Amino acid sequence: MGRSPSIVPHVAADQDVYLVLEDFGGRLGRAWCETAEEDTSRATLMRHMIDGLYEHPTRIVAFNTAEGWSRDVTADVADELRRRVVEFDEVTPSLLNFLDRAIRH
Repeated sequence: MGRSPSIVPHVAADQDVYLVLEDFGGRLGRAWCETAEEDTSRATLMRHMIDGLYEHPTRIVAFNTAEGWSRDVTADVADELRRRVVEFDEVTPSLLNFLDRAIRH
């Protein structure tokens, strides 16, 4: 029997990986968004959030397999985004909704 491929991304061993739990609503429910390996950094996540890539992000989790940790970073990401949105003329409705929901949780 052959070995199953690892689901752990092949990113640099010391890199933190960020994943988004998206609420697709109704019967579809919530699911972790499929993300290209090179798009799992915090900087890319922030850019995608600001650009409105996620319609209804409900939770953001970060992990680092080399260091052996994982945690919910939703509030941390929301706080950083709140500080950054003042730099922009327009903010997507999905980002505003995420920031509003993150305050309440």
